[in-house]
Amino acid sequence: MDSDGLPHPLPEPLIELVAQRFRVLGEPMRIRLLDRLRGADATVGELQEALGASQQNVSKHLGVLHGAGMVTRSRRGNSVVYSISDPSVFELCDQVCGGVRRQIAQLDAILQTGS
Repeated sequence: MDSDGLPHPLPEPLIELVAQRFRVLGEPMRIRLLDRLRGADATVGELQEALGASQQNVSKHLGVLHGAGMVTRSRRGNSVVYSISDPSVFELCDQVCGGVRRQIAQLDAILQTGS
């Protein structure tokens, strides 16, 4: 076991679960939905309006996120409200954004020294 409490090499079933999570997050619309829900819970209609997407597209991606346990849904009158059920997804997004930021800074530094 490593300091993270996980056995290494990772067991195959765990590798499959990790890969599945990355596949869920590999769709830009799902990242947009999670980012929007990070600020506040919302209905499909509110998400549709905020993202300029069709109701069918928003519903499809929310279904995938719900199936992966990243969002939860509850009834509010006649509406279904979606909210984040696994905030740890933002830690991963923040890590990736930080990595992208570092890559851009390195590329910018290379371009500055080259001119």
